[in-house]
Amino acid sequence: MTSPLLPFLCLSMILLPLQLISVVAQTKTKLAIGDSHTAGKSTTPWLVSSPSGVFAFGFLPLENSPDDFILCIWYANIQNKTVVWFANREKPAPKDSKVELTADDGLVLTAPSGDQLWKTGTSVRVSSGVFNDTGNFVLQDGGSNSVWESFKDYRDTLLPYQTLEKGQKLSSKLRGNDFNSGRFELFFQNDGNLVMHSINLPSGYSNENYNESGTIESNTASAGIRLVFDRSGDLYILRANNEKYILSDGSIGPSTTQFYLRATLDFDGVFTLYQHPKDSSGSGGWTSVRSYPENICKSHLAAASSGVCGYNSICKLGTDKRPTCQCPKWYSLVDPDDPYGSCKPDFVQECVEDEDSNIKDLYDYEVLIDTDWPLSDYVLQKPFNEDQCKQSCMEDCMCSVAIFRLGDSCWKKKLPLSNGRVDPTLNGAKAFMKVRKDNFSLIGPPIIVKKNSRNTLILVGSVLLGSSAFLNLILVVAICLSTSYVFQYKKRLRRLGKNDLETNLRCFTYEELEEATDGFDKVLGKGAFGIVYEGVVNMGSITRVAVKRLNTFLLEEVQKEFKNELNVIGSTHHKNLVRLLGFCETESERLLVYEYMSNGTLAKLLFDGEKPSWQLRLQIASGVARGLLYLHEECSTQIIHCDIKPQNILLDDYCTARISDFGLAKILNMNQSRTNTVIRGTKGYVALEWFKNMPITAKVDVYSYGVLLLELVSCRKSVEFEIEDEAKAILTEWAYDCYSEGALHALVEGDKEALDDMKTVENLVLIAIWCVQEDPGLRPTMRTVTQMLEGVVEVEVPPCPSQVTIQYSLN
Repeated sequence: MTSPLLPFLCLSMILLPLQLISVVAQTKTKLAIGDSHTAGKSTTPWLVSSPSGVFAFGFLPLENSPDDFILCIWYANIQNKTVVWFANREKPAPKDSKVELTADDGLVLTAPSGDQLWKTGTSVRVSSGVFNDTGNFVLQDGGSNSVWESFKDYRDTLLPYQTLEKGQKLSSKLRGNDFNSGRFELFFQNDGNLVMHSINLPSGYSNENYNESGTIESNTASAGIRLVFDRSGDLYILRANNEKYILSDGSIGPSTTQFYLRATLDFDGVFTLYQHPKDSSGSGGWTSVRSYPENICKSHLAAASSGVCGYNSICKLGTDKRPTCQCPKWYSLVDPDDPYGSCKPDFVQECVEDEDSNIKDLYDYEVLIDTDWPLSDYVLQKPFNEDQCKQSCMEDCMCSVAIFRLGDSCWKKKLPLSNGRVDPTLNGAKAFMKVRKDNFSLIGPPIIVKKNSRNTLILVGSVLLGSSAFLNLILVVAICLSTSYVFQYKKRLRRLGKNDLETNLRCFTYEELEEATDGFDKVLGKGAFGIVYEGVVNMGSITRVAVKRLNTFLLEEVQKEFKNELNVIGSTHHKNLVRLLGFCETESERLLVYEYMSNGTLAKLLFDGEKPSWQLRLQIASGVARGLLYLHEECSTQIIHCDIKPQNILLDDYCTARISDFGLAKILNMNQSRTNTVIRGTKGYVALEWFKNMPITAKVDVYSYGVLLLELVSCRKSVEFEIEDEAKAILTEWAYDCYSEGALHALVEGDKEALDDMKTVENLVLIAIWCVQEDPGLRPTMRTVTQMLEGVVEVEVPPCPSQVTIQYSLN
C-alpha cells in the first residue's frame, strides 16, 4: 500500500533544490559585472556576508519616508538593523532605484528617472565585488587587488579591523534617523592629532576643536599615524614609533568574541564605542562602553556654534551618558519636531516700555540652579550681591539672564544664549531668567471657540424669549447689520485677495495694519520705496512684524503688476530671506508685511560700534551668498534684487543674515529699470551696465555682493570721501591696491581675529574682486561664489577691475 506521505516527500524533494538556489542567490559574497539590485522589490538584502551572516548589504527604507531608500551595510542578525555604512547620504533613492556593478565606475546607483544618485568611481576597471565578513565591501580589479572599499569611504562609524588615516574624517548624521551630513566631525589631522569639532551648516565651516588627542610631535613622543580599531576591540592611535595612545582597550571593554562592536560619531557630537551581545538570549541592545568626550554638555564648543543643543536651550547629561536638551520655562522649541533644536521665548522682551510702567510690574525671574550659558556674557559686574545682580538685569533691557556665583560676581547675558548646560561644579550658582508677567505679552495659540449650530440656536432662542420686545428689536437689527458687514467685508477681501489663494500671503485691511502699528507710530527705517514701521499682528499667535508703507507716487507704476509679483515673492521661502507675510492693497495705499528682525541691519552691526567677530562676518557672507543663489537659480521665477547693500541685509534673533526687499526693485520698476533704478541706486554698489543701456541680469547682484563682501572683511563703508588718504576713499579700488601690493593686512588692521586668518582674508578679497569686474561676463554666478566660499572651487587670480566702473558707480 502506498504511503499517503509519499506525495509530500516527492514535492519536498522537488522544492528543496529551488529553496537552496534562492538562499544561495541571496547569500553570495561575490558580485560579477552586471549584477544589480532594485530598491523596494524585496525586503531581502542584495548579498550577505559569509560564513557568519553578520552583515547585510542592500537597500533599507528610510524611517520617515518608506518610499525612499538608503543603500547601506548593516548588522543583519540582530533585531535592530544598525547601519554602519551608507552610500547616498544626501540623495535618498526613490522606490525602484537600481544599484549595479559596472566595470568603468564600480557601483552605480541610479534613480528610476535615470539620474545618477551615487557611484564609487574608480580609476581602474573593476572585475568583481567582494563582501568580507568584517563588514567591508571591496571592489577588485582583474588581479584581485582592491581598487575601492567601504572601509576607506568613511561615514560616521568604524568597525573592528578598520582604521582612520591621516586627512580622513568621520561625519555625523544630522539626526538619529536622518542620514544627511550633521554638525560634528572626527578628523585625523595631518599632524597626527585626532580632533573633534562642530561645523556651521550649510557652509561646513569648522569651529575650534572641543576634543583633542594631543598626539602630535613633541620632545617626548612621536606623532600619531592612524586611528586603529583592531580585531580584539581595542581602539587606539598608533604613533610613528609604534607606541599606542590608548582610547579604549580590553581592560575597560569587551572583545569581539562575545560582542558585536562599533565606534560611532553620533549626531550629538559624541564618539562612542558600543557593544551588543552576540548571544541572541542576551538582554538589551547596543550599550555604551566608552564616550569621547565623557560629558559633551561641558565640552568647550565654539562661540560661533550653538553647541549640542540649540540656542536658548539647556543641555544635561543623562544616566546613559547621552545629552538631553530642554527649553527653560516660558521658552518653547522653534521646531517642535527637533528636540535638539533652538528655543524661543514665549513672550516679547522689548527695550522701549511705557514710561508710566514700573519695570518690576512687567518682568519677573525664573530661578535655575547650577545652570549656565558660558559663552553669552556681555558684561561682568563685580563686586555685586545677589539683589544688586537681579536689579541690574531687571533695569537692563538687553539682559535676559543674570548668573550670580562666587558670592560677588554677576554675569549678564543676552539672547541668543548659546551652549547652555547644567553644571553641578558651579556649586549652587543661580541663574535669574527674566520673563514677562502679563498674559498679554505671552505668545500662545489663539483662543478658538468651536461653533455648534444647535447650541447657538438654543442660546439665541433663549435670549429672544427671555428679553423684552424692545431688546429683541435691537438684537434683530444688530444681527442684520453684523451679517451685512461680514458679507461686505468678505466680498471686499475676495476682491482684493483674488490671487492670494495661490500663495501663503495674508491679505490685511488697512485698518488692521493701522491698528497693528499704533497709527504708523514707530519708524524702523526709511528708504527710496517707503517707510518701515514696527507692528504686532495676530496670525495664529501674537507676531511682531515690520510694515512697509510704499510711497504714494509709486502707485501708478505698480498698479498692474503688484499682485502678480507678490505671487512670485510669496512662494519664496529660504532661511536667508526675510519672509513676506502679507500685504494690503487699497485705492490709495500699498503696504507689505514682513517678519520682524530683532537685530537690525548689517549696516548698523558693521559701522555703528565695535567690529563684530570674524566668525560672525564669515557666517553672514555665506548666508547672503546662499540667499542670492536661491533668488537667482532656485526660485520658480528668477528674482533680481537690484539693491544689495548692508542696509538691506537684516539680522534675526540668532544673527542669521536675511536679505530684505528682494524682488521689490523688480516690482516697483518693471518697465523703468534703466532710469529710475539708476537714479535711486546706492553709490558704491551699482554695476556699470545700469549706465550703458545694457541688459540687466543677475550679475548686477553679483557686483553688489562683491562690494558687500569687502565691507564685511574691512568693516568700513564702500565709499568714504571724508577719509584723509584719498587712495582709500573707494573700497573696491583700495582693496585691489592692497592685494596687488601684498598688503592685505591693511584692510583688517587692528582686527586680531582676521589677522590670524589671513589665508581666508585673501580668499574673500579675491572672490570680491572677481565679483566687481566691469565686464559682467567675467563675474562668477552666485552658485560659483558659494562654491568658492566653501572651498569647493579654487579661487584663481582675478584681473584688475576697471577704474571706469568705480567712477560710474559714484556718479
